[in-house]
Amino acid sequence: MSTMRMRQSVSQFETAFEQQKVLEQRRREQLRHRAASRSRARHVSRSQQQGKVRFSVLAVCLTVTVVVVTVAMFEALALIMS
Repeated sequence: MSTMRMRQSVSQFETAFEQQKVLEQRRREQLRHRAASRSRARHVSRSQQQGKVRFSVLAVCLTVTVVVVTVAMFEALALIMS
């Protein structure tokens, strides 16, 4: 009777161990998936931020170029007219 009970408890222990193992594997896979998702989100966010900065620099450079060319044209026009 006691060997039967012992086999049953060992069997239950093995079953519980296998279930725990499967749960841990799922948990690790979910954690890995979440980490990959966070990494992609950070990459996208960083790319968007860099794009905004680059666009701002381009807009400032174009504005400065327009101002410089306009001033130079009017200075040249004033020089030619006088």
